Amino acid sequence: MSVKNDSRHTILASYGGYITQAIVNNLLALLLLIFRDRFGIPLEQLTLLVTINFLVQLAVDLLAAKYADKIGWRRCIVAAHILAAAGIAGLAFLPKLMPPFAGLVVCVVLYAIGGGLIEVLVSPLVEACPTDNKAGVMSLLHSFYCWGTVAVVVLSTLFLHFFGKESWELLALIWSVFPLIIAVYFTQVPIYSLVDEGEQLPLTKLCTVKGFWIFVLMIFAAGASEQAMSQWASAFAEEGLGITKTMGDLLGPCVFSVLMGLARVLYGKFSEKLDLNIFMSGCAGLCIVAYLLASLSALPWLALVGCGLCGLSVGIMWPAVYSMASAAIPKGGAGMFALLALSGDLGCSGGPTAVGLISGAADGDLKLGLLWAVVFPAIMLIGNLLRHKGEKGEHSAK
Repeated sequence: MSVKNDSRHTILASYGGYITQAIVNNLLALLLLIFRDRFGIPLEQLTLLVTINFLVQLAVDLLAAKYADKIGWRRCIVAAHILAAAGIAGLAFLPKLMPPFAGLVVCVVLYAIGGGLIEVLVSPLVEACPTDNKAGVMSLLHSFYCWGTVAVVVLSTLFLHFFGKESWELLALIWSVFPLIIAVYFTQVPIYSLVDEGEQLPLTKLCTVKGFWIFVLMIFAAGASEQAMSQWASAFAEEGLGITKTMGDLLGPCVFSVLMGLARVLYGKFSEKLDLNIFMSGCAGLCIVAYLLASLSALPWLALVGCGLCGLSVGIMWPAVYSMASAAIPKGGAGMFALLALSGDLGCSGGPTAVGLISGAADGDLKLGLLWAVVFPAIMLIGNLLRHKGEKGEHSAK
């Protein structure tokens, strides 16, 4: 198949884009303790880097909503991967060329800009491809973020174990090669448009479209449902099972990510035989059960099963909202995807923050924080019911 004319290459490159996003979002967390010991930076200060990454990606989501279509999707997605590669590679030498913390901030800002652009553009790039079963293709696409997360955590942990923590610079350089390869790939693949030139809804008009804000609410709930458990999975595994931090890092987040990725792959395979509305409501209901099981179970292993079920249940939420919104508002374009990504990112931050604040107020009772987080899948269930009711009303009116 010709690289320049076959949409399958666009989809394959987009898979690589989500793996790059996984590197951007997960590599730093594995190196924080090494940076503390190597450069003497307090851990409290280092954790600000995670916040900077999130804030920069939010800002990029917002700006991309207005400018991505004007600049051009190919230019943006290629630049995104080059910036991601520069930021990841910079971890190996910038902290030595300037004050260490300042060097790390520069790296985070660079790869966060890249990560934000990737998140905004990869989904509409695939949605625009001339494929059947778009919901299934979108679900499979998003599974690659899960596989990328597992690969980054497992391979990086094994690399540092066998080659020593002092080899972290080489690790960063190795990971930086991947986004460079994907950047070159994106210069060759065909790029399709979601909306014909001049037909995309302006953002001001998009925000007045009936049903748009339900999608915004749903993707916020999807991000919060996913990350409220995912970000605390490692601590939850350590606390509940009494295992080491290394095993907690591998067992908690990896089990969650594997099951989330598996859900996306299975939906991608069988989506044509499933009613997305019923399936979404079922997943939201299962997610509610998962949070209750994790937070209320007296048996540690049963609580961990709840954590895994949460990964399985949230798997299709984010990509399904993208597919639903694209079908309901076909002229939304990249601006719509950018605003949805912005709302989803706010949920990804708000979910784990809420769990942390509630747990802190309850003397570190993590289970209580997770119990309150059941509100997020409940919002998803209510939003999906409202969306379906609105669609039925429109059909009845016709």
